[in-house]
Amino acid sequence: MNIHIISVVPELLESPFSHSIMKRAAEKGLLQVTAHHLRKWAVNEYGMVDDYQFGGGAGMVMMCEPLVRAIEELNAEHGFDEVIYLTPDGEKFHQGLANTLSMKQSLLFICGHYKGIDQRVRDHFITREISIGDYVLSGGELAAAVVVDAVGRLIPGVLNDETSALFDSFQDNLLAPPVYTRPDEFRGWKVPPVLLSGDHKKIEEWRNEQALIRTQDKRPDLLKED
Repeated sequence: MNIHIISVVPELLESPFSHSIMKRAAEKGLLQVTAHHLRKWAVNEYGMVDDYQFGGGAGMVMMCEPLVRAIEELNAEHGFDEVIYLTPDGEKFHQGLANTLSMKQSLLFICGHYKGIDQRVRDHFITREISIGDYVLSGGELAAAVVVDAVGRLIPGVLNDETSALFDSFQDNLLAPPVYTRPDEFRGWKVPPVLLSGDHKKIEEWRNEQALIRTQDKRPDLLKED
């Protein structure tokens, strides 16, 4: 998968993709993430990419011309399946959407800043708008990192155990069950005996039951979703 990100501060994206699972995905040739500085397409020699909003009001707006030039140039070269804008008023990001995006071959993310991007870019170039939560960040870079991480780990071959992602929280609208490791007793706190039984059927039944209990307790709203 190839992912491209347009940003006015691409330096913010260096660390998230230089370590751990995302780094291994790149080393395996399974995921390539490239951040582009929007000022490469600035409207003047001073690197201008934003301006005051029509109608007045506080806050600058990212201009049409730099964004459109960037999108068109990159799309001509890579042929994106989706052009995604990270914005608080977008579709709430969830595991099902991560699954869908993981099956794409090429994605472009637009990171907003200031008061956002000119609406005409959204109207004519953006194919999907995503929010990672009901709050406002300084820019879309952290949101992009979250989405790319969630999507990238689902690509076949990225995780050492490909079945691991299938049992993550939210895959079946359930939270993951409790997990334990050695020692089997610590300060008198014991691991549930069923997990030490070797009976895989009973273990699976216990995990399903615990996942349901945990979801009912912590996120009952998930059980109401289709």
